[in-house]
Amino acid sequence: MKKVIAINTRFLIKDKLEGIGRFTNEVIGRMVQANSDVEFHYLFDRAYDDSFIHANNVTGHVLNPPARHPFLWYWWFEQSVPKALKKIKPDLFLSTDGYASLKCSIPQLMVCHDLAFESYPDFVPFLARNYYLHFTPKYVKQSKRVATVSAYTKQDIVNRYKKDPDLIDVIYNGSNISCRPFNEKEKQQTRKQFSNEAPFFLFVSAVHPRKNLERILLAFDLFKKESGANHKLIVAGRMAWQTGNIESIYRQLEFKDDVILVGHLKIEEIEALTASADALCYCSLFEGFGLPILEAMYAETPVITSNVTSMPEVAGDAAILVDPKSYESISAAMKRIVTETDLKQNLIDKGKIQREKFTWDKTANALWRSVEKCLSDA
Repeated sequence: MKKVIAINTRFLIKDKLEGIGRFTNEVIGRMVQANSDVEFHYLFDRAYDDSFIHANNVTGHVLNPPARHPFLWYWWFEQSVPKALKKIKPDLFLSTDGYASLKCSIPQLMVCHDLAFESYPDFVPFLARNYYLHFTPKYVKQSKRVATVSAYTKQDIVNRYKKDPDLIDVIYNGSNISCRPFNEKEKQQTRKQFSNEAPFFLFVSAVHPRKNLERILLAFDLFKKESGANHKLIVAGRMAWQTGNIESIYRQLEFKDDVILVGHLKIEEIEALTASADALCYCSLFEGFGLPILEAMYAETPVITSNVTSMPEVAGDAAILVDPKSYESISAAMKRIVTETDLKQNLIDKGKIQREKFTWDKTANALWRSVEKCLSDA
């Protein structure tokens, strides 16, 4: 009998794919194309673009209401999703964004990207924080299996929620396959477009306190004072929440005119910036994985990243690891990138080796193995 799988795809939004949306698009696209004998049903929370229907064995469904608020999250997962699943009658519900449904009787496989709200609850808006703290342990318990994107996050789930580690599968993220190194002409064109032809460091992420932009700004200001270099810092990402302190620090920078805020960009623009930067500065306080680290390796761009949580796991020996709570540590890494002649190429060469551990094909295959475990135990 043909297997039927329903998948939560509410983060597949045209031209607005961020971390979880990109993960979902890359992984399930490969999964459905590799399993043409399986019937897939995608559950969206708004009108969807046809490009997200990845194969002929996929049917899209729009479930109201658009779930972008804690009260609507609850309604969507506990009312709309169970109602749809009763009609679809799938063998499994796969949820790729850290949520599940407590009212579903069918087996569920939840992908948990991180438990940052447990370590840094003050960095999450009040209603969302309380929702995550209350429901995530229940979702983990409800799910037949849990997939997660790093060994660090797996252990975090085991420690906090006492989930049997044999029921948690590590499925590392991959890299956007279009990330590639740029030649010098392409880099010059990118610098001309974004940095007035100056070399630059790159911060890329939605901007909120966990991403640690405030210390990166202070680090860059110190780097400029001590080095006299003509570098810029490009900040690429939408302002998410709790950005008041970041904005205050920015206004007080001595070299704030060398900080370029470009906001949310299209994926191809992010790829161009990543491939053209002197280094990616990804110095978060907490990450479940840290996809930009890997994408920089595919673009053959050096990486400065944090020595905490999952980031050393992703970076290996192919990045400069810094203390994210010390802007002096971050600044020193920037200075090394500019002054140490062989360092950049050394990091690039190591990145070519490290990146081979992480591909979307491997992610999709690993997640499919998790699906098969759920189905075989059903």
